[in-house]
Amino acid sequence: MKIQKLKINSFGKLENKEIELKEKINIIYGENESGKSTLLKFITGMLYGLSKNKNGKEISDFEKYKPWYQKEYSGKINYQLDNGETYEIFRDFNKKNPQIILNETEDISKKFSIDKNKGNEFFKEQTNIDESVFFHTAGVMQEEIKLDKIEQNNLIQKITNLISTGDDNISFKKSMEKLNKKLIEEVGTNRTTDRPINIIEEKIKKIKENTNNIEELNEKLLNIEENQNKLIQEIHKKENEINILKKIKQEKEIENIENEKLKINKNLEKEINQKIEENKNKLNLIKEEKIKINKKNNFILGFIFLFIIIFSIIFRKNNIILFLGILLNIFILFIFAFQKIKINKKNKLNIEKIIQEKNNIKNEIQLLEENKNNKIQENKKIENEINKKIIEEKNKIKNNEINSFLDLDNLFELNLIEINQKIENEEKQYQEFKIKLHTLELDKKNIEPFIEKQIEQKENLNYLLEEQKEIIQLGNAINLAKDELENAYHEMKNEITPKFTQQLSYLIQKVTNEKYQVLKLNDENNLMIELKDGSYKNANDLSIGTIDQMYLALRLSALEEITKEKIPILLDEAFCFYDEKRLENILKILYNSYDNQVIIFTCTKREKELLDKIQLEYNYKEI
Repeated sequence: MKIQKLKINSFGKLENKEIELKEKINIIYGENESGKSTLLKFITGMLYGLSKNKNGKEISDFEKYKPWYQKEYSGKINYQLDNGETYEIFRDFNKKNPQIILNETEDISKKFSIDKNKGNEFFKEQTNIDESVFFHTAGVMQEEIKLDKIEQNNLIQKITNLISTGDDNISFKKSMEKLNKKLIEEVGTNRTTDRPINIIEEKIKKIKENTNNIEELNEKLLNIEENQNKLIQEIHKKENEINILKKIKQEKEIENIENEKLKINKNLEKEINQKIEENKNKLNLIKEEKIKINKKNNFILGFIFLFIIIFSIIFRKNNIILFLGILLNIFILFIFAFQKIKINKKNKLNIEKIIQEKNNIKNEIQLLEENKNNKIQENKKIENEINKKIIEEKNKIKNNEINSFLDLDNLFELNLIEINQKIENEEKQYQEFKIKLHTLELDKKNIEPFIEKQIEQKENLNYLLEEQKEIIQLGNAINLAKDELENAYHEMKNEITPKFTQQLSYLIQKVTNEKYQVLKLNDENNLMIELKDGSYKNANDLSIGTIDQMYLALRLSALEEITKEKIPILLDEAFCFYDEKRLENILKILYNSYDNQVIIFTCTKREKELLDKIQLEYNYKEI
């Protein structure tokens, strides 16, 4: 890949600048604070975008390089990939995604994946290098140059890391130590006692011991609720039965009242009949009395006539006696006639009274008969109404489906005493059901707190089991990471590290004029270097300048392993502490040993002067 042109409209302190770059070595010269580091950030910003997240910094890159006095915050970069395709990238940093033109004609801006933070990931897809890897390989910043003797071990560690793991910030040994520490501290093992997994397992054990009877309690609660439901149904049933019995009782009471009325009417009817019979008997007595009087008068009259006849026969020969006897008889007859007239007169009054009484009695009998007939009709009407009402109420109750379980026909046959007795029995049973229901409610109230506590414990158990699962998963993940790290380490050590050490050995020979020959990484991850006489020297004993050159050379060598694309090498004040000989050697190596485009940002003209001296071509720009 070759960057061909940079166009900066406004970025940080840079405005309206255009810079054309060429193959091999490009020198960007500028005094301190002239914007060299800003230009380097512009290149990476064009390729990867600027994040608005601080990521631990005081200010985000987006805010850091945003122009203070310009609305414009944009630029363009032209580059060519190794396959010959040319790309023109225009980016307005206020927007997330750039415009991408392929081979000066085709807009392919939407053909790449989009990252939610930085937007279009076109350059990552083209080179297989993300921004972090880019800075750790192709980019060397001024602040990364380590010349202080105190920092020497750190730089050696970075070189060792890069050789053994492919990343200068990752140490296999420290990574394994960190993973083991993380495993102990955040998970724990069978041998530990006070680590998360041990604490969780102990809590789970205690909760399980305390929640063993929850199923038994739940079953008991279920039985109570089932019995409650049955009792509630029975209570409702009893309530309906009692209500129906009370209705029947009410109807029976009404029926009894009507029957009492009927009974009274029938008694009145009987009294009327009795009065009629009494009056009829009176009439008969009057008739008998009249006959008796007539018989008596006729008897007396007949006796007188008989006496006269007998007296006449006895005294027919004695005219005087006969005459006297006749006179006596005539006198007697006269007295009898007078008495009879007197009696008849008296009897006439009695007879008239009797006749009047007879007529009154007849009238009374007639009235009584009429009243009797009315009562009979009234009684029949009452009976019909009672029967009709009973039938209607019976049908009304029968039509109620809730009460279909009752034998209503038999209930309606019961008398009031029997109904009252049945109501009393049903209410007694109803109260017994209510007492049982209340007892069950108390049992339920006594059980529920224990169940709630058990449920709470079970919820805690579920939470703990989830936590245990997460801890186990974390442990599995850490162990998997350890396995993968170890596998990657061995693969790196067996396949990639030899290439690094071979390339680094070559570079060391060139940089040191073959003073040092071979660089090796021993089993303890110590970096060793072979001298001309065949002996080995610990890399920590090398000069700081030599270690810096090793570090730079190794990072450049890593580029060949992580991408097939020849990524431009960006060096920001990377040689400010090199002596002239070392600078000359590294410039020759960069020119002759790499096909990568090299962009050197510098505040001195040493690089330019040396390149002129050794007659190597370069592209020189000032900002």
